Amino acid sequence: MRVALMIEGQEGVSWEDWLALAAACEEHGVDALFRSDHYLSGTDPGRAALDAWAVLPALATRTERIELGTLVSPVTFRPAAVLANASATAYEISGGRVSLGMGTGWMEAEHTAFGFPFPPMQGRLALFREQLEAVRGFWGDGGRPHLIVGGSGLSGTVRPAARFADEYNTVMATPAECAERREKLARACEREGREPIPLSLMTACAIGRDEGEARERIRRRLERAGHDVDPDEYLVQRGEAAILGTLDQAAERLRAYEAAGVERVMLQHLDHRDLDMVELIGRELAPSVA
Repeated sequence: MRVALMIEGQEGVSWEDWLALAAACEEHGVDALFRSDHYLSGTDPGRAALDAWAVLPALATRTERIELGTLVSPVTFRPAAVLANASATAYEISGGRVSLGMGTGWMEAEHTAFGFPFPPMQGRLALFREQLEAVRGFWGDGGRPHLIVGGSGLSGTVRPAARFADEYNTVMATPAECAERREKLARACEREGREPIPLSLMTACAIGRDEGEARERIRRRLERAGHDVDPDEYLVQRGEAAILGTLDQAAERLRAYEAAGVERVMLQHLDHRDLDMVELIGRELAPSVA
């Protein structure tokens, strides 16, 4: 089981924050740093949202080993040729350490605020299929970014992923749901004449060395997300589909995902200035499930 860090870049993450996060990942053994690709915070519209494909190549010049990528870039405001060129440029700058995650887009308020069209889901799925094929075509047959498709396990994303992608990433799912999606993905790959591509998961994370530290991190996570929910209630609501609690509890949950066929988990860390949790993930959690 591989473990990566995922940061919601639209939630006020400054350039200095990105440098600190990347340095912490490199120092403490976290294999990969992923970020969202949004222009607007879903919690506080006043929070800064630095552009994903400007930040990633810049980070590539300041790092040496970690994988960098998006989860995920929406096809609704990233035209295929622009996205293919931006990701290929970052890939070259990084020496081959960049992954491109692609998805249909979902935040309607963001599209309204910046004047991007937001078709109904069927229209976005059709655009997604076209753009996925186009990006692969623009890259050609040489070295290229690792291509990740993001989705909720429905056919509209699983089928094109089975044809074009290197990895399928699903979001906030339980181990049982991941097992079902893994099976669906394997069948789709078989129809395309391919071996099954890896399944990964992006999910919420707040962990601590003991119950008190874990509860405080859950509280801060909820505060950052603008949720007025008690940490204990949140554990009940989301515990089956998240990595929450003590190190032992987090490792147990990761092993359950591994048994369900998940090959890596991207841990969504909302309190992005808490670098101690990055160290905890890299030095203690990841080695415990390696």
